[in-house]
Amino acid sequence: MNLSEFGRFADPALLILISLADGAKHGYAMMEDIAQLSGIRLGPGTLYAALSRLEERALIEALPAEDRRRPYQLTSEGKVFLQEQLVRWHRLTGAGLERLSAQS
Repeated sequence: MNLSEFGRFADPALLILISLADGAKHGYAMMEDIAQLSGIRLGPGTLYAALSRLEERALIEALPAEDRRRPYQLTSEGKVFLQEQLVRWHRLTGAGLERLSAQS
């Protein structure tokens, strides 16, 4: 699976997976966590569309509702997928930073 399969939801999907890496969260908690981590505020439509796609691909799973909030957590497949994506991005950002510093 590749992140590009998520189309315009690729960035929100990655942000959601990162948010869930430290434990289950419901939608509002994810939106706040993502805003704090990245400075990006996902709207509810974007968040829930990306959650739906992640759940369809078995990267996350919904837990039983608490009050009126439904928390989500990473699946084991989701953890592996996130690890692969982060390693890829780490390599890419490392190469970019190295190339920039070579120009100085």
